[in-house]
Amino acid sequence: MITEFAKSYQKKMFDDEVSKLYETDPEFVERFDNFAFDEVINRTNHGEYGLDDKTRMMVILSYLLGCQGIDEFRVMLQAALNCDVTPVEIKEIVYQAVAYLGIGRVFPFLNAVNEIFEKRGIKLPLENQSHTTSDTRLQDGNQAQVDIFGEGMREFYTSGPEETRHINVWLAANCFGDYYTRSGLTLRQRELITFCFISAQGGCEPQLTAHSVGNMKVGNSREFLINVVSAGIPFIGYPRSLNALQCVNNAAKQLASEK
Repeated sequence: MITEFAKSYQKKMFDDEVSKLYETDPEFVERFDNFAFDEVINRTNHGEYGLDDKTRMMVILSYLLGCQGIDEFRVMLQAALNCDVTPVEIKEIVYQAVAYLGIGRVFPFLNAVNEIFEKRGIKLPLENQSHTTSDTRLQDGNQAQVDIFGEGMREFYTSGPEETRHINVWLAANCFGDYYTRSGLTLRQRELITFCFISAQGGCEPQLTAHSVGNMKVGNSREFLINVVSAGIPFIGYPRSLNALQCVNNAAKQLASEK
């Protein structure tokens, strides 16, 4: 039997829309819904470090981008809109994913967002959120790196072997200058969704540890990130979630050792 809490949370997300899985896979749906939409939510939504519904939906969309869950993304995009995630915030999540997942993996999600927005009467294109030009993106992007990771990143793009230094330049100008400097999401939210992209795609634990440090430096504490990892388990599974948890703990140890 599906719990009353799970039923009420699903109504919040989907109004009265009912999945066909209730007819074809009732045993599975009972276990999944009670876990994902009752047990997990009630474990991760309380206290100082709990996730509100809007943040939870932003996290879930980011995880689904990272793990390439396009069909579930379509479903949860509707829930995100019903939980007050704005069209601008959704577009910014998808745009920033390109820097961490590549356009080859993000392109279907961008099309899905446009399709659903049009069906819901959301006029496209949305308002411009960019604040950089070709002349300012490098310096502004590097400043974003400094704001997140500290003064050690100041002019980091000038470091490294000459034959690969251009990648450090691109990280500052493209990854941070073209995306992190945009309006629509705060720097703290941008680091959070990056954590989710990297966690869900797996195999990028060094980068995930670095961005766990970045998250903690901008105010997303270890305790908060544990809730973020926990919230993602129904959507990306245990192995990648446990790896993410290890990266969070390693980042916390690293920061403690620097004090």
